[in-house]
Amino acid sequence: MTDTAIEHIDVLIIGAGPVGMTLHLALAAGGQKSLLIDRRPQQALQADPRALALSHGARELLEHLASWPEHAATPIENIHISQRQGFGRTLIDRTDYQLPALGYVVRYRDLAAALAKHLAPDALLAEAEWLDLAPDEDGVTVTLRHAGLRRRVRCKLLVHAEGTPGDEDGVTVSHYQQHAVICEVTPLTPHQHRAWERFTPDGPLALLPLGQEFSIVFTLPPAKADAVMAMDDSQFLAALENQFGRRLRFAQPGPRSRFPLALRLRDTLVQGREVWIGNSAQTLHPVSGQGFNLGIRDAWQLAEILLRQGVDRHSLADYAARRRLDRQGGALFTDQIVRSFSNDCGPLKLARGLGLLALDLIPPARHFVAKRMIWGARAWP
Repeated sequence: MTDTAIEHIDVLIIGAGPVGMTLHLALAAGGQKSLLIDRRPQQALQADPRALALSHGARELLEHLASWPEHAATPIENIHISQRQGFGRTLIDRTDYQLPALGYVVRYRDLAAALAKHLAPDALLAEAEWLDLAPDEDGVTVTLRHAGLRRRVRCKLLVHAEGTPGDEDGVTVSHYQQHAVICEVTPLTPHQHRAWERFTPDGPLALLPLGQEFSIVFTLPPAKADAVMAMDDSQFLAALENQFGRRLRFAQPGPRSRFPLALRLRDTLVQGREVWIGNSAQTLHPVSGQGFNLGIRDAWQLAEILLRQGVDRHSLADYAARRRLDRQGGALFTDQIVRSFSNDCGPLKLARGLGLLALDLIPPARHFVAKRMIWGARAWP
């Protein structure tokens, strides 16, 4: 394997998932060149069947890039929020905000394809593995392996847009002792574009409309997740209906997968000429579907600042400061929901019921929560 001559690029983006591609396309729309690298084959990005919950605010940003997968997105017109074996409920409806939908459920592969169709032929190095990073005051030199060659790329800014923060210095980690079991099921009655967030002592249970089905995020302690993963389909449906309640019935569950849940929040987004965005900057609990939307906003705001101010330590410090409210607010919001609702404490159950009832009966309070779910910190004050 031989080295090629050093290459120069203003912005190098590690990770060609939807967040990395959003940043690349937003920069390109303003005339700024960048290069994407990803360790996966390009076709792998467009074969991922996972469901993503996107807010209407994320749709607005992606439409600016002509990258909204209109025909592959299932709208969420209202959200029903309640607690198992407890009183109180809140209904959030799109009509209160004059929107076509509060949010949408989209398969990862469809969003990736909608973004990838706008990439120039030389915009992405797929199946590229970075071997070494050499940062200095003016940029970063990245050594990578691609197509059997060792290449060196010199960039003014290196953006990390893949992976998750580890258990390391500079990362705040909170383990929830919960696992998310993910699958799709068919409702026996049409979902009518309603999403459900059902809080139980084991953790939140989310039902998101996807096509004619529901995408399920079934949150459980690890031992119960083990048991649910080992069930046959009929047993799984019985467990799901028992956890959700008797309001809905389900059939035809698809393949199940699971992953552990934790809050991982990188304390600083910027280190020299390196920036972290999306899941590499923060990984949130999936309750309320905030994490991926936060990543899209990371990419969009970074592009805005780079296009307006250029790449220097002042613009990067400005980016970190401007993202603080949105990311810390999103982390606090999801963390407090999980900790307040994932228990069977009588006084807390009463307080939760009163809170849900208050949100339902006091429109300004409900709108405050809903608008921040839709637009994040852009909705402040």
